[in-house]
Amino acid sequence: MQAAGIREQATGNPEQDPLVVILLGPTGSGKTALSLELAARFGGEIVSCDSVAVYRGMDLGSAKASADERKRAPHHLIDIADPDEPMTAGEYARRGRQALKAITGRGRLPIVTGGTGLYLRALTEGLFAGPQRDEELRERLRRSAEARGSGWLHRVLARLDRGSAERIHGNDVPKLIRAIEVCLAGRRPMSELLASEDGARDPLTGYRLLRIGLNPPRGALYERLNRRCAEMFAAGLVEETRGLLGRFGRVKALDSLGYRQGLAVLAGILSMQAGVEAAQQGHRNYAKRQLTWFRREPDVRWIDAFGDEAETVCLAAGLVEQSRL
Repeated sequence: MQAAGIREQATGNPEQDPLVVILLGPTGSGKTALSLELAARFGGEIVSCDSVAVYRGMDLGSAKASADERKRAPHHLIDIADPDEPMTAGEYARRGRQALKAITGRGRLPIVTGGTGLYLRALTEGLFAGPQRDEELRERLRRSAEARGSGWLHRVLARLDRGSAERIHGNDVPKLIRAIEVCLAGRRPMSELLASEDGARDPLTGYRLLRIGLNPPRGALYERLNRRCAEMFAAGLVEETRGLLGRFGRVKALDSLGYRQGLAVLAGILSMQAGVEAAQQGHRNYAKRQLTWFRREPDVRWIDAFGDEAETVCLAAGLVEQSRL
């Protein structure tokens, strides 16, 4: 189904624009399995939308498509950078749009799948064109937050921009720092900049978007996530983390789920069992945040099941068929 707003801004005849399928949903919901089935049925190529899968060597913790799975359909934006190479949402969007153009140019169906909401929004809606990053200011804010404790950055932002403070969670340090940075550099609240022409985004045009969301039963999802985390550690996640740490040092990419707990095990802060349990809790919390984010996406066709269930595949395939008519 076409997203409202995208159709209005599309170029040419919207009914003739190529279709892009977007599979969204929480981690562990079966997006990879569903993407492979749809790719096989409709001649598709898969565009990963995952902020960890972009990094080479980060395999177990990212649950990226395996080598065998990647043989079943062409995949894009997996293993495109080393962990010490920063990958921003803007860079992801640039490469993602290049991939969409190349795939549709071959007459194939792009299937975007993954759980990084910011990357997806950057790809489809573009990013806020705010002031450039100020690394010195960011470092000062990070040090101040560590010294003053939880909640300090949120209080600072509330004084500068109450609207943004109400929208950003008090524990989301990267977004709080960016909002403060924008307020100070732009000399006015970020919420005002977002609403002005100065903050105009660059939405994706020339495509019809079909968003399919997976929302399996919460209890069953949590059980699956608990098993997957235990399997990651059993397969050698701590050793993978050790190797990455030795090659690249304590890079930001290693702060992602699974690797963060792997580092704590290596440092002796957590036992192996405690690391598994912390990763399980972290993934459950992340799944909840993802669902909250994705519910704000427009025109999502939700399926209340896992993506690897036969009924889900049939329902999703039917939606694709309807959209291709």
